[in-house]
Amino acid sequence: MKEYTDYDLSGANTFRMKVRCARYIQYDNAKELESIDWDSLPRPVRHIGGGSNLLFTGDFPGTLLHSGISYVKYVDMGFDDVPVMAGAGVRFDDFVENVCRNGLWGAENLSGIPGEVGAAAVQNIGAYGVEVKDIIKGVVCFDTRTRSMVKFQTCECDYGYRDSLFKHSDGRYIVTAVLFRVSRVHGPRLEYKGVRESLGLGPEDSGESLTPMQVREAVMSLRNSKLPDPEVLGSAGSYFKNPVVDAVTFARVIDIARREFGADVTVPHFILGGGMVKIPAAWLIDRCGLKGVREGGAAVYERQPLVIVNASGSATPSDVLALETRVIAGVRNRFGIELHPEVEHL
Repeated sequence: MKEYTDYDLSGANTFRMKVRCARYIQYDNAKELESIDWDSLPRPVRHIGGGSNLLFTGDFPGTLLHSGISYVKYVDMGFDDVPVMAGAGVRFDDFVENVCRNGLWGAENLSGIPGEVGAAAVQNIGAYGVEVKDIIKGVVCFDTRTRSMVKFQTCECDYGYRDSLFKHSDGRYIVTAVLFRVSRVHGPRLEYKGVRESLGLGPEDSGESLTPMQVREAVMSLRNSKLPDPEVLGSAGSYFKNPVVDAVTFARVIDIARREFGADVTVPHFILGGGMVKIPAAWLIDRCGLKGVREGGAAVYERQPLVIVNASGSATPSDVLALETRVIAGVRNRFGIELHPEVEHL
């Protein structure tokens, strides 16, 4: 276990905010969590992953913990379903690549998402019609209140859209490992038109000859065409959640769009259960003329307006927050829809 005081967090967040924390602890196994003198730590105490879904709003006055638990273990009993246990500190995309190389289905649509396994389970990350909860079988945590290990089945994790029990536990549970369930059974998820097009498939093609690695490569190509590489241009990936609205609100959005942009305009959407509709936040932001706008060193990414980037390389937290406020106000004023950040603010 390694501990640091007055720690520089520039390399611990993909936004590249130049901030610090009072103490930073990286541990290598769950036992080390039990040995920490929790009562002596500077407050507040928070756990972070790869910092790919975070905006530090300033220096963090307390303690940040980070997992170095890094393993992937298969439990192959010859059944169609294959359990895989991964440590919380494993890069999530490394896990996905590992699964795909083994010819197993379930994780391929989640390729290219930055961050770590533990944070993926907390955030319920998702892309192209798949959420990570779809392949999670259980989550192992350290309970900071009882100072003991606890386990949660998927049904106990209260998973929702970019949400889970762990996001509302006030830091009580620290994910140490995640049990996934992937499959030998051929099962590409091809609901998203962009994925099918990237694979060169027609609308009626079942993709019966595809491998998980082929789908992964298509997803990676699609993501790379739209999203910035955080190693090159600082960002936290998709900054806003896609709003989910009822049918009445969606009809109002269509009416506004046709009045302002022409009677033949089409509002992209995805039908959910219960009469609810998901609208791409990127489309709303773009239609508000906000693509490429800047506040200080921060900008709405020109190739994908769902993303806010550290365009200058020296953007401050206040730059990003000002741009966030501007985007939310712009969408609210034009469409009457309130966007909410997907990125966690610390």
